[in-house]
Amino acid sequence: MKEKMVDPELWRLISAYLFILMLLFIVKWRGIKREKTILIATARMSIQLILVGYLLTLIFKHPIPFVTLLIVLLMETFAIFNIYKQAGGFLSKKLKISIAVSMLSGSLLSLFFFNMVVIHFQPWYEPRYFIPIAGMIIGNSMTGITLGVKNLLEGMKKQKQYVEGALMLGAKPEEASRSIVNSAFDSAILPTLNNMLGMGIVFLPGMMTGQILAGASPLVAIEYQLVVLLGITGSTALCVILFIQLGTKQFFNEKAQLVLKNGE
Repeated sequence: MKEKMVDPELWRLISAYLFILMLLFIVKWRGIKREKTILIATARMSIQLILVGYLLTLIFKHPIPFVTLLIVLLMETFAIFNIYKQAGGFLSKKLKISIAVSMLSGSLLSLFFFNMVVIHFQPWYEPRYFIPIAGMIIGNSMTGITLGVKNLLEGMKKQKQYVEGALMLGAKPEEASRSIVNSAFDSAILPTLNNMLGMGIVFLPGMMTGQILAGASPLVAIEYQLVVLLGITGSTALCVILFIQLGTKQFFNEKAQLVLKNGE
């Protein structure tokens, strides 16, 4: 028999903010200047989640293909601009295009394959499934590309002499930057692999926990979590490798010379 999900009372929900007060006390005690950031993050999180909750309730009641796709496109847009922001430093126009193309093509291809082949829910635009799954795939792909961008930029700067030396000895740009590219890719997918290694023993993932709390069978929750994590892993890997392939070219000019200002 399916159990009813526990709906916490308002005062119990508010009591959870005691953990934020505890965090504020700790940073104040240790002299860490993070009080403002913590307060802003907490306020933004609360307001954004409440607004999203009301918005999703409306969308779930009136599913429309255009609205579902529009929300996914907005999620992609915010993810791309967040990558630009988190990457830090100067990003050339060509490198930004590489990031956008990689993020859009990799995550959307993975998302539609996952929804239409693996889960295969009907109708295909059902927002109750489409939007949460899109959020997980896009969010993790965003993290992967962000790490890839940071490590590629850092690697090119720190190993400038090595790359230029290899180019002078006749190596092609792909060969001269191979170790940097491989390191950037490895760093980008490492968080996802760590999650896979610890999942089920060290921690229970959010989707699985949510379904169990909602009364679903643990076995059914595990099935969904497995396929979602596999989809996330595939999307992250695809987005990162696309960016690595496109982005690396922006560090070299037509004469196969290293250009640290990202090809501009």
